[in-house]
Amino acid sequence: MPTATLGAIAAAGRIIFAPIPDFKPVSAICIISGVVFGRRSGFMVGALAALVSNFFFGQGPWTPWQMYSWGLIGYMAGFLNDVGAFNHRPALYAYAFISPLFYGFILNSWYIIGWVHPITWQTAMAAYAAGLPLDVIHSIATVTFLAILYEPWKRKLLRIKSKFDLS
Repeated sequence: MPTATLGAIAAAGRIIFAPIPDFKPVSAICIISGVVFGRRSGFMVGALAALVSNFFFGQGPWTPWQMYSWGLIGYMAGFLNDVGAFNHRPALYAYAFISPLFYGFILNSWYIIGWVHPITWQTAMAAYAAGLPLDVIHSIATVTFLAILYEPWKRKLLRIKSKFDLS
């Protein structure tokens, strides 16, 4: 139930912040869920957020790419937390900045495959370069939302995890 709820909150956050390009809380919520509930939950929160919010924004062939990319952010957060990488806050924030850049790389790759013709090194690099400013905004947003939400949400979610024995 917490996974579904966090997925819905992430989707709602994406919809609420729609007027600001790429300034969304989705990646931060995926990271928090991966840290608290583990890899699978982190993946599901990201995948659900993309699927559900695209009922508002429009489904398309890009939806599985978004589901995979946000799911991967949550999954890797769970993995890195399991190996102790997030024992220090700077590592968490570094991941929060870098992971949306990988999200952007995957989505920009979809754009190149789906829309750029002919695909050459020049057109691919131009597409990646055009997407980079938005990817950086996504990274800044993720760090910002994580800085605000991480401690209070982690505390509450760990309490829920303990109370209902969701280990």
